[in-house]
This record gives sequence, C-alpha cells and structure tokens, in this order.
Amino acid sequence: MTDGLLFDIQRFALHDGPGIRTTVFFKGCGLRCWWCHNPESQHPKQEVMLRPELCIQCGACLEACPEGAIIRDGDRLVTLRDRCTGCGACAEACNADARQIVGRAMAVAAVMAEVMRDSLFYEESGGGVTFSGGEPLLQGDFLLALLRACKAQDLHTTLDTCGHAPTATLEAVRPYVDLFLYDLKLMDDARHRQVTGASNKLILEHLHLLARGGHRIVLRIPLIPGINDDEENLRQIATLVRTLPQIERVDLLPYHLIGDHKYERLNRPNPMPETLPPTPAQMENAVRIFRDAGVQVSTGG
Repeated sequence: MTDGLLFDIQRFALHDGPGIRTTVFFKGCGLRCWWCHNPESQHPKQEVMLRPELCIQCGACLEACPEGAIIRDGDRLVTLRDRCTGCGACAEACNADARQIVGRAMAVAAVMAEVMRDSLFYEESGGGVTFSGGEPLLQGDFLLALLRACKAQDLHTTLDTCGHAPTATLEAVRPYVDLFLYDLKLMDDARHRQVTGASNKLILEHLHLLARGGHRIVLRIPLIPGINDDEENLRQIATLVRTLPQIERVDLLPYHLIGDHKYERLNRPNPMPETLPPTPAQMENAVRIFRDAGVQVSTGG
C-alpha cells in the first residue's frame, strides 16, 4: 500500500517528541475515548465537518448531494448521517466554506515531500517526524512505508500510539521507530472498556513488548477529572512504570475543551459535555503520586 488516509499534517510541532517536528495525523482509531479532542480522527473514512455559523442556507449542498443526505428542516439544513458517504460533493458545492471534508488520501511520496520541507529545522533542533492520529498502526503498510522513507533520509521518527492494533503491525514497524509516545488511560479493564469501548489487555501487552525490545518510551496519560485521576489508578500506573525501566518518563496531559466544538460540527453527541479541565491542585496531586513512587513525571508533552 502506497496511499493512506490522513486528516492533518502540522509543521513546527513542539510537543510531539524532541526538537522541531512535523506531525502526520492518520485517520481512524479503534478506541472511542469519551474525552477525545480530535473526534474527526476516529472514523477510518472521509467525512464532512460542518461549520453551521458560516452556513448561508443557499441550498447548494442539498442539490449537490447524490445520496439525498441533506434535507431542509424549517430554516435549517440537516445532514442525515446514516445516508452520508463522505463523498465531498456538498463541500465542493458550498458557497460559504461551511462544509469541509476531513480526510485526504496521500501517497508516501507526497507526505515525504511535505516532511522534507523542514529538514533543516530537524537537523538544527534534533527534531524529526511524528506519526500520530487517530491510530497510525491501523494503516500498517502505509505507516511502514513512511517510516522506511524517513530512515532513508536519516530522520528521527516518533510514533504516538495507544497500542490498540494488531501485534504483527507493531512488530513490523518497531525497528524503524526511535521513540514511542505511548498512551495509557486506565489500569482497570472494566473501567477502560466503559470509557474507551475496548479492553486494555492488548494495550498493556504491547507496552511490555516494546519495553522488552529495549525501545525508548514516554508514557502519556491524559488526565480527565472523574475518569482516571483517582489515586488508585495513578498509583497502579506508577507501579507498572517502575517495573519497566525503558519508560523514560510519564507525561500528564490535562484534559482540555479544544475538541468540544468539533462534536457539534460532526453532528455527534459530546460524551462529556459537563467535564471541565483539571484544576492546578488536581494536576499537582497527580504529579505528587508519581514523584512519591520515584517516577520521573512532567505535565504537558
């Protein structure tokens, strides 16, 4: 496979690994985390994102849609998600940029052309390329081809993963990854299933696999009040980290509200509309738990 589906490429990224980086965002993820701040990354197909505040109610999208997925309801244009195929006809016809396609197919060569634009900055800062998502491991052939292309250019590579993907894919790509940013949310499997839609068994197995393989790992924990910030969960994670010396540190990532408006634009319900970011005191308490356990910890990433 030489083509993959991406939803963004961000240049001059400073929080996705060492130095100045280009972050390539893959579309598609096997988890459905309630707090996801990039819900447009979840589905493995193109989809339409709306900006209702820009809509001028001209009806061009309604006429352009080949599936009849847009109807007029009073003074609103409503998208029927069960009919929408994400073909993009409505976005092309939109006169006000109120409809945008999320997800674009790109070839390895096209992605690398974007990546190499900033090669000088990588050299000067010790940066490189980060593959994020969504979950990059779900497009294994495409990811492997990109990693090999990066190594051919002697670029530092980082993989931001939740570990919920086929073991064979992880085994295939890991020789080409210099640093893993590994997401971990909850140690209790039942709680993990409730808020992500999947078991954490494979995630924990893959974390151990990477540690046994001697890979550099930074563990990333999104800290969500009322979900995973309790002392029991954080102490269990700290205990796990102490058994895996390949984990260089823990990054605590405070929940934020950046993704809230995206659910409305995707015509999806927000799973956590009332949740607020952690307070400074809550962040300090989480940091204390890891430091008391002798684990190197930082906030942010």
